[in-house]
Amino acid sequence: MGVELRRLREAAGLTAIEAAALLGANRAQMSHIESGLAGVSEERLRRLASHYACMDEEFVAALVAMANDRTKGWWEEYRGLLPTSFLDLSELDHHSSFRREVAILYVPGLLQTEDYARAVFSARLPEITLDELELRVRHRLRRQQLAIPYDLVIHESALRIRVGDRSACRAQLKRLVEVSEADHITLRVIPFDLDGFATASSTMTYVGGSVAKLDTVVRDAPHGSLFIDSEAQLDVYRTRFRSVEAVSLEPERSRDFIHNLAKEL
Repeated sequence: MGVELRRLREAAGLTAIEAAALLGANRAQMSHIESGLAGVSEERLRRLASHYACMDEEFVAALVAMANDRTKGWWEEYRGLLPTSFLDLSELDHHSSFRREVAILYVPGLLQTEDYARAVFSARLPEITLDELELRVRHRLRRQQLAIPYDLVIHESALRIRVGDRSACRAQLKRLVEVSEADHITLRVIPFDLDGFATASSTMTYVGGSVAKLDTVVRDAPHGSLFIDSEAQLDVYRTRFRSVEAVSLEPERSRDFIHNLAKEL
């Protein structure tokens, strides 16, 4: 919400000091609102939208809903225990309306088994303590309670790479077959023998907001998650997902493909 308010202010050509004056506030208060460190009332938010000449009522209503949401999320119990990016992902889940994902190297976190998740964290962060590892695994499993429309395109490489031992990988593949039958999940596979697949570096997670302007793309970065929400970039990733989805196997063939891989292990 803070980021969107800052964008609206900048588009209106106002400085933070000028916007604060319109609210009878000071620059520090405005800074806290735009950085997400302080909330804002519905009345103040609507006044800001008016001063910024934002005529998109649906968008303003979505911001108001966020401002009025005082729910203390389950992820707060991990504050101070896990990096902030873990909490940000959970809060993003909470506000999401749908999810689209392209996975190239790993099975996505929301569909990982406990053993698979533990193997992933152990490989990526071999120096962490056992307690820290279990915190990450527990947090990941808790996020899996999300039940929004979920479209996943997963490359064969992510299905074949043995993150854990043979037994853990077989269990992970069976889990994918099971969840692919859920009403809210559509799972498609890109096999190795696909001709013309040139987007092998396109791992991405596209998360839908309550309105399109609040959509967000999440990319892995060396020190946590990178959140992308500029409209131009969102258009790029929407197009990228459609192009990858178009060349993938249909859901039923994808399910059979994964089932056969599991039998090979």
